[in-house]
Amino acid sequence: MSTHLFRGVAVAGVVFVSASTAGADLPTQKTLPVTVALAIAQATYGTCLAQGYRISVHVVDRTGETIVALRGDGANPHTFENSRRKAYTALTFRGPSAMLAKNLADPATAAVAQAVTTLPGVIALGGGLPIRAGNDILGAVGVSGAPKPELDEACAKAGLDKVSDQLK
Repeated sequence: MSTHLFRGVAVAGVVFVSASTAGADLPTQKTLPVTVALAIAQATYGTCLAQGYRISVHVVDRTGETIVALRGDGANPHTFENSRRKAYTALTFRGPSAMLAKNLADPATAAVAQAVTTLPGVIALGGGLPIRAGNDILGAVGVSGAPKPELDEACAKAGLDKVSDQLK
């Protein structure tokens, strides 16, 4: 009986030592400041507004939580939710939300793309772009309300271009 007790203590000691050394190598992460998120949203909104589009814009952080949300004057009600979902999709799949729409059209990837569109918050429409700082994804921006999803994406890109010097 004492042999079993000794083995248990030895294993616990190893786990304890491993756990204490694991904390020494904690990763660091860049964070998207609210000031930059706001600048992205404002530049995105301004670009679309100048073209006569009534849009909504969302900027989400690396966890998919909303940092900034704007629903423009006259924007249709559905645009608010769609812009959030486009941002979330771009974040989750680490690329433009239009990629998912493209994958739905390709027979080689359509089955998987169809399956992921059933996940909450995901939408297969262009207009969402990840926010990158080097190789890190800090969040995403999503736009909805322009006449075509590629125009939503162009506005989102203009927002990202506006702060590109701050995303290094």
